[in-house]
Order: sequence, then C-alpha cells, then structure tokens
Amino acid sequence: MKIALEEAFTAFHKDEIPIGAVVIYENSVIAKAHNLTETFGNITAHAEMLVINFASNFLGQKYIRECTLYVTVEPCVMCAGALFWSQIGRVVCGTTNNSKRGFLYTGIKLHPKTKFSSGIMKNKCKSLMQKFFF
Repeated sequence: MKIALEEAFTAFHKDEIPIGAVVIYENSVIAKAHNLTETFGNITAHAEMLVINFASNFLGQKYIRECTLYVTVEPCVMCAGALFWSQIGRVVCGTTNNSKRGFLYTGIKLHPKTKFSSGIMKNKCKSLMQKFFF
C-alpha cells in the first residue's frame, strides 16, 4: 500500500484525483499507476484500469487471477467491473469511497473468487483525498 500511496501523491501533485494502485504477482510489483484522467483527457484512465492493463500485458494474458491489487481508495463501478472480468485474486483498499461512488455502495460485486479487504493505511489514504477535495 505504501507504493500505491506514493502513486496517489504523484497524482495529487499533477492535480489528478489522488488515487494510486499497484499490482503484485509472486511478491513483485508488476504494475503501478495513478489516476491520469485529466492528463490523458480520458475518463477511463483510472489508476485501477491502468494497472489491470499493465499487469495483463506483463503476464501476457487477460486473467490476472494470481495477482493482488493494492489501491488507495475503493474502486468505482467501472473499475470494479474491470476487476471482475480480470478475475483478480485479491483487492486491498486503503479507504472506502464516502462520496457514494464506490462499488460497495452500489451493490456491485467483484468476481466470486476475488478476496477483498479494506482499511490498510486508511487514515493516510483518506487524508489525501480530503486534502484534495476540501
């Protein structure tokens, strides 16, 4: 989560929504990114979408079942859908999305085999989001 938080700080300094994500495979970082929607002018350039693509390319396959995603904020519905289809093995969030834009609020589910947990470095992740929006 430390690396994901570093990515979020990078986004913050680019005036992007400060969300960072990292994908781990066999105890190694294979993908890391931060939100780039403003930079690319592309609404789909969320940190999670970028790392899913990077990890899939790295592994040479569409499913990333043996991977873990660390993301600073609970994924939105779009990213949760992509995570579902990627069949990622595990998702670890820093903090939930209190703006009711996260997938948990909507009732969207991750893949049945995906493990989910939240609250890792929660205060730091939440604080950065609050600093950006307030």
